[in-house]
Amino acid sequence: MADSAITKDGATILADALKQQGIEYAFGIVGYPVIELGATLQEVGIKFIGMRNEQAASYAASAIGYLTGRPAVCLTVSGPGLLNALTGMANAKENSWPMLVIAGSSDTDQEGMNAFQEWPQVESCRLYAKYSARPDSVARIPFYVEKAVRYSITGRPGASYLDLPGSFLLQKVNLQSVWHTVSCPNPQRPLADPTHIHQACEAIRCARRPLVIVGKGAAYSRAEEEVKEFVERLGLPYLPTPMGKGLIPDDHPQCVISARSKALQQADLVILLGARLNWILHFGLPPRYSKNLKVIQVDICPEELHNNTTSCIGLNGDIKAVVQQLSADMPKSYQFPPDADWWKTLRKKMRVNKEVVAQNVNDKSCPMNFYCAFDIVQKLLPKDCIIVSEGASTMDIGRSMLNNYLARHRLDAGSFGTMGVGPGFAIAAAMLCRDRHPSKRVVCVEGDSAIGFSIMELETAARYKLPIIFLVMNNSGIAFGADPNTFNDLSTSKDPTLSLHPAMLSPECRYDKIISALDCPGYLAKTPQELEDALTATLSATSDKPTLINVLIDPMAMRKRQEFEWLTRSNL
Repeated sequence: MADSAITKDGATILADALKQQGIEYAFGIVGYPVIELGATLQEVGIKFIGMRNEQAASYAASAIGYLTGRPAVCLTVSGPGLLNALTGMANAKENSWPMLVIAGSSDTDQEGMNAFQEWPQVESCRLYAKYSARPDSVARIPFYVEKAVRYSITGRPGASYLDLPGSFLLQKVNLQSVWHTVSCPNPQRPLADPTHIHQACEAIRCARRPLVIVGKGAAYSRAEEEVKEFVERLGLPYLPTPMGKGLIPDDHPQCVISARSKALQQADLVILLGARLNWILHFGLPPRYSKNLKVIQVDICPEELHNNTTSCIGLNGDIKAVVQQLSADMPKSYQFPPDADWWKTLRKKMRVNKEVVAQNVNDKSCPMNFYCAFDIVQKLLPKDCIIVSEGASTMDIGRSMLNNYLARHRLDAGSFGTMGVGPGFAIAAAMLCRDRHPSKRVVCVEGDSAIGFSIMELETAARYKLPIIFLVMNNSGIAFGADPNTFNDLSTSKDPTLSLHPAMLSPECRYDKIISALDCPGYLAKTPQELEDALTATLSATSDKPTLINVLIDPMAMRKRQEFEWLTRSNL
C-alpha cells in the first residue's frame, strides 16, 4: 500500500515517538481519555506498570530518571488524575530528576464547555516542569515528544509535561504528514573554566581543614570513579549527603559521616560536588559552619553557584568532567597529611559518636530502639542492595546506620523532604533490577507513618511479582507514638480528637497482615531475634513476591541527642 494511503491514530504516533526517544517504562492509571493508551504503549514494547495512585506513579517515573539518566513516563487521566501527579513533578523538579508526565485532557471541540474533568492542565504544570505544552496537531506529536525528553535531561534535569486531548489520541492522520524526528542524544558534559580550576586547586592545597561533600548530583553524573580517585589521591575527608551515599563506599576510611556536625562546623574549605547549600546542608551558614568558611562549588546549573553562601570559586560544569579537570590540574605530589590535626580531630569525634551509638545498639530491650533494629538489618543486607528509606527517625537514623557501597543505591525523601515516595521508588528500582540485575535486592525501609501514604502499592508490587522487602519501623506515630495502654487511656477518657497527640497512630498496627491479605509473606518482629529470623528467611527465599516485616519499635525511641537544633532554627 502506498504511504499516502496509510494512516495512524494519535495514540500510536505518541507511543512510537516515545519508543524512539528511548522510553522503557510508563507508570500510571488508565481511564478516560487514555483508556487504550496503556495497551498501545505495550504494543510498541514500552513496559506499563499500573499503579494505585498517580502520586506514587509519578514518584516511580522520576526514580527511573535518576537511576538511568533517561525519563520514564507517568501517564494520568485528565483533571484530578494529573493534579495527583503534581507532587511527583515537584519532587522531580527539586531533586533535579528527569521525567515525562503525559495526561489526557478534554476534547478540543469541548474546551470551555465544562467538559468532563476539564482543567487548565498546561498552565498548572508550568510551575512544576521545565517544559509544558500541548501539541498543536496530531502530526506534530513526535516533535513535542523529542523536545520534552530533551528538555528533561539537559542542563539541570527536571520534569516535562505533554497534554494530549482525547480527540488527538483517537484522530487518524496520513503517515506522510507525521513529523520525523531522531532520538535526542545524551547531554554533553561541559567543562569548567580552566582558570577557575587552577584557582580551586590552589585553594585546596592551602586549606588546613578541607572537606569534600558529595551530593546526588555527582551520583546522577555517574562520577563515582572520578570522585573516589580524587578523594583517595588527595587524602581528603569526605561527607556524603543522603543520596550521595555509596558514591564512595560508606565504610571507606576517609568517610567522616559519623563526625558530620564536627566536620561541617570546623572545616575551613568545603569542596561541594553536586550538592546544594540548602536546608540539608544548613545553608552553609554559621553556627553550623565557620564564619570564615570558603566554598568551592561544582554544579551543572550556573544559577545555583553562590546560592545562600558566596563561593570563593564557582565551577560550572558536569561533575564527572570537572572532577577530572581538578585531578589533572592538581600536582601529583600533593596529598593532605594523614597525620594532620584535622584528621585527629575528626577521628576522635568519630570514636566518641560510635561509642554513643554502640550503647543503643547493645540495648536489647523490647520494644526495640531504632539503633538495635538497624544494626541487625545492616549486618544482614547484601552490599549491593538498593535501599529506599523514608520516615522521621526511620530515615534519619537509618541514613547513618545502613551503609551503602554503590552509587545510586539509596533513594529517600530528597531535597524536597517528600514523604510517601518509598513504595513508588521501590517499585521503580525493582523493575530495573528485574530487567537488568535479577540477583539484586530492593529493600524499602519505611516508617509506619510513611508507609501509610501509599500502602496500596503493596498490591502493585504483588501484581507485578516484584520481590521487594518492606521493613516497617513501627513506633506507632509520626516521630513518636504511645504504647497500647497509654493510647487506650487517652482515646477512651474523652474525645480522641482532643486527647490523642496529633503525632500518634494506632499502636502496634499489623501492617504484616495487610500484605498477608495479598497472599504475600508478612512477619511481625517484636524482638531482635524475631527480626533477625524474619530478615534471614526473607533474604534466603527465592519467591517472586514482596515481603513485609513489621518491626515493633519503642514508641518513645529517638535519635541520639544532636548538637544543633533541626535546621539550626533561631532561638530568638
